[in-house]
Amino acid sequence: MDVSIVHSFFLIFAGAAVVASVALYTKQPLILAYIALGALLGPYALKLVDQPKLLEGMSHIGIIFLLFLLGLDMKPSHLFNMLRKASWVAIASSLAFAAVGYLTAKAFGYTQMEAIMMGLAMMFSSTIICIKLLPTTVLHHKHTGEIVVGLLLLQDIIAIAVLLALAAIGNSANSSDSLQHYLIPLIGLPTLITGAFLLVRYVLLPLLTKFDRFHEYIFLLSIGWCLSMATAAEVLGLSAEMGAFIAGVALATSPISQYIAIHLKPLRDFFLILFFFSIGASFNLDLLGLVIWPALVLALLSMIVKPTVFRFLLKGLKEDKSTSWEVGFRLGQVSEFSLLIAYLATSLGLIGIEASHVIQATAILTFALSTYVVILCYPNPIAISERLRRD
Repeated sequence: MDVSIVHSFFLIFAGAAVVASVALYTKQPLILAYIALGALLGPYALKLVDQPKLLEGMSHIGIIFLLFLLGLDMKPSHLFNMLRKASWVAIASSLAFAAVGYLTAKAFGYTQMEAIMMGLAMMFSSTIICIKLLPTTVLHHKHTGEIVVGLLLLQDIIAIAVLLALAAIGNSANSSDSLQHYLIPLIGLPTLITGAFLLVRYVLLPLLTKFDRFHEYIFLLSIGWCLSMATAAEVLGLSAEMGAFIAGVALATSPISQYIAIHLKPLRDFFLILFFFSIGASFNLDLLGLVIWPALVLALLSMIVKPTVFRFLLKGLKEDKSTSWEVGFRLGQVSEFSLLIAYLATSLGLIGIEASHVIQATAILTFALSTYVVILCYPNPIAISERLRRD
């Protein structure tokens, strides 16, 4: 087992170094290179890396760190203000995107349940792609970044409700069990938020103040805090990502928060490479001919409809035209939550393998299309143009 993991890591990171070099020379997004490498080395092509599930589990840690670092950049007062303003935009847009996905799936002849699942998969935008392409030193402290982050968080809450509903369907027919699945997170969210801020104020901040000269201790304490909150969130019926984000927001009041954010970025990037690799590795290339056309139509509709809908809805918040279009294009892809919906719905027997791969292919295509749009048109850390490159 150890040899296999070491060998897999060698192939992934040595291969990632090669494809990253090629991507940089040819001015292509690194994210797409990692996905392509996963498809090439994974179990459906060269079969050199045959543990995609293990790698996917490890890569999940990268998403947790990504949300934790995002939280460190968000002041609680600004965040709550944006969530209050944008809640109706998130709900209305999600319903519109679900309708587009449902009608498109029905047009391609998928069953009622498969069309519903595809509609649900279209509702959300990718937290990973959007945050990865936001300049952390600029947009997180500006209005555009606050809108994007606020909408992503509201979508995450809706996505968690969808996943809980699917889990309840797959659970026993006992109505009290199903009710419990909804009640636990409703109680858990305020409990987690309250506990996080109390622990930061009375435990973490005194510790950080007393031992701020010991950099190794700060590093360990921040990782422990992030993962502890992620675990607590899961215990309370929430997602680990939401727990990590709450951990970051609670710690954002600390004067040392930016120091922590800078020093955790390399660790985050290590696990995110595994995440994008696992997306490519988990895709069955043998089904590509069956799913490419519905996936392509859904991907193009996502890239067209999402910016248009956000442009229209954000007008109701009195946002200017330029900001509204930028927010829409940054949120133009579907989400990693869509991959979770596909996996869960397939495991419960609600949809077939083909429908599941349509959702997966749509996610990969929109990751690619959205990344190209953003790196070519808006400020981001991996822009091809020096004029647009912002870290």
